[in-house]
This record gives sequence, C-alpha cells and structure tokens, in this order.
Amino acid sequence: MGLNLLYSNDRRGQYPDSWYAATAQALEPFAALRGEVRADVCVVGGGYTGLSAALHLAEAGLNVVLLEAHRVGFGASGRNGGQLGSGQRVAQDDLEGLTGAPEAAKLWQLGEDAKALVKSLIAKHGIDCDLKPGVAWTGSSPGDVAHLHDYAALLERRYDYGHMQVLDAEGCRALCPSPDYKGGIVDWDAAHLHPLNFALGLARAARDAGVRIYEGTQVHHVEERQPAVLRTDRGRVVADHVVLACNGYLGGLNRKVAARVMPINNFIAATAPLGDAASRVLTRDIAVADSRFVVNYFRLSADGRLLFGGGESYGYRFPKDIAAVVRKPMTQVFPHLADVPIDYAWGGTLAITMKRLPFLARVAPNILSASGYSGHGVGTATHAGQLMALAIRGEAEGFDTMSRLPTPAFPGGPAFRSPLLVLAMSWFAMRDRLGI
Repeated sequence: MGLNLLYSNDRRGQYPDSWYAATAQALEPFAALRGEVRADVCVVGGGYTGLSAALHLAEAGLNVVLLEAHRVGFGASGRNGGQLGSGQRVAQDDLEGLTGAPEAAKLWQLGEDAKALVKSLIAKHGIDCDLKPGVAWTGSSPGDVAHLHDYAALLERRYDYGHMQVLDAEGCRALCPSPDYKGGIVDWDAAHLHPLNFALGLARAARDAGVRIYEGTQVHHVEERQPAVLRTDRGRVVADHVVLACNGYLGGLNRKVAARVMPINNFIAATAPLGDAASRVLTRDIAVADSRFVVNYFRLSADGRLLFGGGESYGYRFPKDIAAVVRKPMTQVFPHLADVPIDYAWGGTLAITMKRLPFLARVAPNILSASGYSGHGVGTATHAGQLMALAIRGEAEGFDTMSRLPTPAFPGGPAFRSPLLVLAMSWFAMRDRLGI
C-alpha cells in the first residue's frame, strides 16, 4: 500500500504539475540519507505535521532528523485548497454530543490555537504564502442556509466567537454570484493561503533551526525499541523518539494507525486567468466551501484564476482526466464557466477517519503519530506537529486532549474499508444530487 500511494500517481521526487508547484518559491533539494545517523527525534514525513514537529523540537534544542520519501510539501500539504478554518473539522454542536460540553470547549480552543499558530509562524519566519482573511460557507438549500445561520449564532453564544458574518440570499450573491447558493456565513478570522509555499517556508525555518532534512528517503520499517531504529533504502536512523507524520502515505508502517486512518483522493483544477470575469466568481478575495457532503471549495489565485476543488476517489490511481472530474462540479456552481480553459489539474491524497476527527496517538512508548485531518489539515496538522513536540518534551496536555477524540477503526480493517467507504460516499453524493 505504501509503495502504491507514494509512487503510483507521481514521478519520484517531483512535485505534481499543479499551479502551486508552478508558482512555488523553489527550495533546493535535500540529499537522500546514506549510512547511519543518530538523533534525539526522527520525524517521518515532510508535510505540515512533520515540518512543524521538527521545527518546534529543534527550536527547543533537540537533535532532529526528518525523512521524506519525495520532497518536502510533496503530499497533501502542497496540494490542498489552502483554507485555514476555525475550530475542528467537526462542528462544535456535534462535538458537544460526542465528547460533552467541557471537552468540546477544550477542542474549540485547540482549534483556535491551531489557526493562530499558522498565522504566527508565517509572521515569525517571513513566509510569503499569500495569507488572506475570510472563508465563506455556503448553502445550496434553505435548510442548509438555516443550519449555517444557527451555527454562527451558536458560536457567538457559547464560544464568544464574533467573527461570523451572516449572509442572506442577496448578500451571498453579492459576494459569490453563483445561482447554486442561497445564503451562508463568512468567517473573517479564518484565512486562505498558498499551501505549498507555506510548507516550503516551514522547511526553510526547520533547516535554519538545525533540522537535518533528507529527501528521497522512504522509511520501510520502524523497529519499536529504545532507541528506535528506522530503516530506509540506503541507511538507517537511530533515535530516542519517533514522530510518524505520514497521513495518507503511512502505508504499513503502523497497523494501529492504518486501521483508523484511510487515504482518499481529492482533485483541484486551475482555470486560465479570468481577467474581468473573475468578479462573476467572487467579488472579494476570500475562499469558499459549500455544504455538500463531498465539499466543493474554491478561491481566486493571486493571478486571477479560479482554483476549484471537487470530486473524490478511493482507489490508488487518480482518474486519467482530472480536469473533466473537476469541471463537472465547477460548472454546477458556475454554469458560465462551462467552456473556460483549464491550465492545471491535479490530484492529492489526504486521509480521513470514521468520525472526521484527527487521530493522535502514542503508538509505542517513544513513538507518536498524528494524521487523519479529513480536509482540515492546514491548521490542525501544523498544530499537531507542535503538540507532539511539546509531548516529547513532557508537556502533553494538548496532545492528550486530542488523543481522547473518538477515532474507531474502519469496519473490516484496511482490506475492506475502501469498498465500504465508496458505498457510504456514493449514498451521500446521491443525497446531494437529490437535494435531500
């Protein structure tokens, strides 16, 4: 599984042909690991989780090695929709039902801490990643709109969150002139950014803090002992602590995590620059996500393209014509763009859990893992890296709170979870089409 997901859709050691890669602030490749190295902590995975963990550990004075099979920011961290949302992936009223109100309040604050962390890292390290305020949630039915309005009121009433702007149908059309949307809310403390440039900025900061980064270095086996031993193609790392930060690319490195975290694929297209026609998509520079179960999400790029994400798949391979997959939901939201040229289209592998809540766990006495961000990873993954760094240093309160989240194993284990997920997703997609 790990081999298929790491290499079946991408050229070894190369970023995908995305608009993000085309506009990235290029970082010179790091060498692959050769021979044996010793470290206080070995981080596996060079996305937001791993880079954040490595950076925070190195800043605390630890000797850190980071291993990445491809390039830093290669996976979901460099391909996603770039939305930095508030709270957790699951709504607060649902969290209250799952965990109780006191625990839900802690989780809300951790979500806010995650959002603040991303903003502070960008400011502290001078990361140029087009950070802009504002994420809207839109509803395609009166019931969806009413739910969004009620949710904004709940956040202000119970969590003193006063950053939501409520949009009626007219207000929504003034902001996003799509005939599909009937109203919504805008979270002005949420934000959007260039995700790959954010990841590359974290990598530069980690490197400058003393992290030894090795690219083109796939971990094949982790020996759970003290110290742990991690084996790669041409070397090995001996480390007192291990951070597994692989998300959808974990493969078979840890069975406990693999049973609870499932990789799925999502797709984004970048149109040709829209010029003056951009105002028929968005009249302000914000990001949008809609209320469908399989969410459509979009925003305008710095050069006036529509970056539109939509569609999911559950096998190892991406579809042959990604542009056609994305164009279908894009033209449902914006019919006037049916014939607009698409200059870039790419897929990415993220990871979900049964409850759409991240899975943070101490899988061995000296091995921590965080993954399964379920589409909420810009903030949550970056924060998870910091929480693991703190836990390794003996400050585990935040990590322990996140690790108490209910994250059941998928029915049937890894061999059967994909067919079951396809069946469930197909049902929800049909409900979306029927407007149920």
